[in-house]
Amino acid sequence: MTGTRTFDAACLATAVAAVMEAAGSARGEATTIARRLVDSNLAGHESHGVLRVGKYLEWVRDGWLVPNATPSVVFDNPALAIVDGQRGFGQVIGEHAAKLGIAKAATSGIAMIGLRNCGHLGRLGDWAEMAAEAGQVSLHFLNTSGAQRVAPHGGSDRRLSTNPMAVGVPLEGEAPAILDITTSVVAEGKLMVARNKGEQVPAGWIVDKHGRPTVDPDAFYDGGALLTIAAHKGSGLSIITDLLAGAVTTGRSSDPADTVLRNNMLSIYIAPAVYDRDGAVLREARRLVDYVKASPPLDPASPVLAPGEIERRTRAARLAHGVPLDGKTLDDLVDAAARVGIGRERFEAMLAAQ
Repeated sequence: MTGTRTFDAACLATAVAAVMEAAGSARGEATTIARRLVDSNLAGHESHGVLRVGKYLEWVRDGWLVPNATPSVVFDNPALAIVDGQRGFGQVIGEHAAKLGIAKAATSGIAMIGLRNCGHLGRLGDWAEMAAEAGQVSLHFLNTSGAQRVAPHGGSDRRLSTNPMAVGVPLEGEAPAILDITTSVVAEGKLMVARNKGEQVPAGWIVDKHGRPTVDPDAFYDGGALLTIAAHKGSGLSIITDLLAGAVTTGRSSDPADTVLRNNMLSIYIAPAVYDRDGAVLREARRLVDYVKASPPLDPASPVLAPGEIERRTRAARLAHGVPLDGKTLDDLVDAAARVGIGRERFEAMLAAQ
């Protein structure tokens, strides 16, 4: 297929769920995986969306992802838990860990959940949004112990994973402020998106395997490396994120000896309602965000936005007008469906159903 086409989000989720179920996931798991992948596309984060389906099938084949895995709690007290994800799908295991943290914080006021040995956790902002819906502040730090992708500041080769972090703060009477960023310049998936489209990437994103700047995404996949945000500051933040997600959770920080792509995540949940009965925290958070957004914009067509607003606007537009998929991503989806016994005609019928 060529060019970009748009698809109804619900139809796309149904089609992706069918692929994941045919690949071995129980129906509920397949539906959850598909819902969160498509929601990443809706939010404008194609790097964590349905382009991952083919890669997930490869990881299931290789044993790096385990369908229908049951997480185990290896340590537990009223304000703390360490959860082993048993290499299950992160969209499911992540929900389990987030619900556990939210429940603990609702009682104790604060909770920490260390999640180790988990499959790809997808868009990190999902878990901050879940906490915010429950009226809680949350912080999330994630690494991929067996996937070095990023050069430290001053270095020339891969030593760190992309090490994203997310923070969510609920606001009184308003959608929450959700910061969801990688400590690398971009997520590795955005290189996949550019590669699928046959596009170059901006200068400053990557270096080749010799440490030389390049704009060719193929150079990254030939042994190059991503760079960190903000030079030494981003490099320091990346290292700290790797330590929090890997070491503090009793998982693994970036380690070339780890041959499995596994996510580890440290999450902290804070429930203001436990200590702030009159809602002053959420009111003050709303005041600050409103004050910052009121800054006169340099470009009248581009007002100041709070963290998370771009994703919400993109989601609204794509729910109304469809989710765009480039031709390569669509071809890869069709190929993934074929690998699990769903033919092109049947798969395209699922995509087209209304």
